[in-house]
Amino acid sequence: MTGAMPAEAGLRLDDGSLVIDRVETLALRIPLDRRYSGSAYSMTNRCTIITRLHTRDGLVSQVYNGDTDDEQPMIIKVIHEELAPRILGRSAADPERLWSAMEPATNDILRDRAIPLQAISCIDTAAWDLIGRALELPIRRVWGSLTDELPMSVIGGYYHVPPDELPDLLDSYRSEGFGACKFKVGGRTPAEDERRVRAAHEAAPTLVLMVDANQGWNRAEAVEFGKRVGDLRIRWFEEPCRWTNDRRWMRDVRLQTGIPVCAGQSETTLAGLRDLIVDAAIDVSNLDVSWTGGPTIWRKAAGLCAAFGVEIGHHEEPQIAGQLLASVPEGTFVECFDRQRDPVFWRLTQLAEGIADGRLRLPMGPGFGLEFDDAFAEGHVIDRRVTQ
Repeated sequence: MTGAMPAEAGLRLDDGSLVIDRVETLALRIPLDRRYSGSAYSMTNRCTIITRLHTRDGLVSQVYNGDTDDEQPMIIKVIHEELAPRILGRSAADPERLWSAMEPATNDILRDRAIPLQAISCIDTAAWDLIGRALELPIRRVWGSLTDELPMSVIGGYYHVPPDELPDLLDSYRSEGFGACKFKVGGRTPAEDERRVRAAHEAAPTLVLMVDANQGWNRAEAVEFGKRVGDLRIRWFEEPCRWTNDRRWMRDVRLQTGIPVCAGQSETTLAGLRDLIVDAAIDVSNLDVSWTGGPTIWRKAAGLCAAFGVEIGHHEEPQIAGQLLASVPEGTFVECFDRQRDPVFWRLTQLAEGIADGRLRLPMGPGFGLEFDDAFAEGHVIDRRVTQ
């Protein structure tokens, strides 16, 4: 296990500390046991990027971000060819200035801005990890933590699971210590998915249920489904409508069904989240720190949500989301996939050991508190790069 500690206790955070002199990335790709399909997507690999920023003080960050496959080489390229030259010699103790130095990478109008934003997310997350390690505090404490544990949900109910196997699946979630399940819908008719969700509810009536359509339905279909399951106390209805007119349609879904609507993971900017909120489209934001530019941006999004009374979740990424959600009063569930769908969460770190009684006990180590199983990581590295 690795997890670099401060070279000396009590490092001061000033312009001369946490100066970055090396950027290292490890791209991981792990083949999954099957194809996992939602309403309009599928994947066969679990991919992520480990980012290690080395400083003159002897500190090294230890974080991982993201779940993209085809984009991974482009993200790595941006990190080393565009971002690293802009941050080497700068202090990670000033994340706002560091973010501003990286921002020009987003301005290429001929490139999907999601690529540089994911690259910036890797660096920004690593910089905040360094701050926590320098102060010898969990990063949630640096941000003003309210708690050391949060409710935990598992993402499941994929379409490869036959309805008659749902009771065993839901029972396995309970035995793993989860208190909630985010269940996949949107890939069948509202009537068919109602039957699947009812089977899940009957199998585990004490589990809190969310449903996630991954933008699979039009407005009428989403409203129909919401009314069909209205008696099941669904915690939230995530991304119910297709992207073509989602803000207005999601507003209609929440007003016509009475089920809280969750969205934001498909947005990459604060402005996009702002419009969801101002247009009354959501009750819960699940903006993804690894898609939007890192914790520096997510914390601003949290303030935006607080101003409008919107609850805060997070799209996947429990290794980062737990620390973020614990630092704000509006935080809701940390979420993860099961063992087969996300071997990175279950095998790269020890975080899963904190799941019990429906909650996740957050690590007490400095920064994001992540210690890696290096043998597991090395067995799945497809690209290793260093810039200094």
